[in-house]
Amino acid sequence: MCSLICYLIVCCPPTLTAQQQPREVVRILAVGNSFSDDGVEYLDELAKAAGIRLIVGNLYIGGCSLERHWENVSKGLPAYDYRKNCEGVQSNTPKTSLLSALQDEPWDYITVQQVSQNSGLYDTYYPFMPSLLQYLRTHATNPGVRFAIHQVWAYACDSNHSGFANYDNDQSRMYREIVKTVNRVSRKEHIPIVIPSGTAIQTGRNLMGDRMTRDGFHLDYGLGRYIAACPWYETFFGPVEGNPFHPESVSPREAALGQRIAHTALQHPDEPGVLK
Repeated sequence: MCSLICYLIVCCPPTLTAQQQPREVVRILAVGNSFSDDGVEYLDELAKAAGIRLIVGNLYIGGCSLERHWENVSKGLPAYDYRKNCEGVQSNTPKTSLLSALQDEPWDYITVQQVSQNSGLYDTYYPFMPSLLQYLRTHATNPGVRFAIHQVWAYACDSNHSGFANYDNDQSRMYREIVKTVNRVSRKEHIPIVIPSGTAIQTGRNLMGDRMTRDGFHLDYGLGRYIAACPWYETFFGPVEGNPFHPESVSPREAALGQRIAHTALQHPDEPGVLK
């Protein structure tokens, strides 16, 4: 009898209830640059605070354009820092190819974006975007993978970035051109998801002042990155309002406002300053 009991314990462990079943891991890969780095910085902590298991990968080259992404693919160049956050455990693998990172995980979502200074210039997306998307679809290991495009933010009003001249050094114009162009590209390429970080940042500026960046274009390590991450969370996981996480440098009041901003940006992605 004792032998039978031991056998049943070892070989036939109790079945987990629905509440005890481990949650599925969500996997998101950003084919991006420093702006995707800013956007996902706090995404894992927001997910962890909500009990969501998350793996985030970021194929990083500072200032990387779609043209350069496609050149890296077509030449098989191991040109990326592959920054990966696996349920809170961070790693960085330099000299990684896009294909290697693409096949590292069965990604549920893959995001793409244009380099910031060209994000509002429609012609710069072509012919590179269709080729890159086709490559990603062909080589992704998850047949159900979905694609998203990251709507990035305009520069600070006093930014000295040389690419600001593309928009006559006008923040409002840059924002409007980014929104219009990203929407046009997403429709043309049948990209079903737009992550409206640009609208969230612009709304934050309208309500909290133009203090979202640390150098005129990259986001502030606290509030700016937090407000940009909230639309990423809400895009993939649902309402962010009420999430308890916020960086130490962001007050609870600022965090709550940032979450409301993100929620509104998802509802009104083309309307900065709207807060409902």
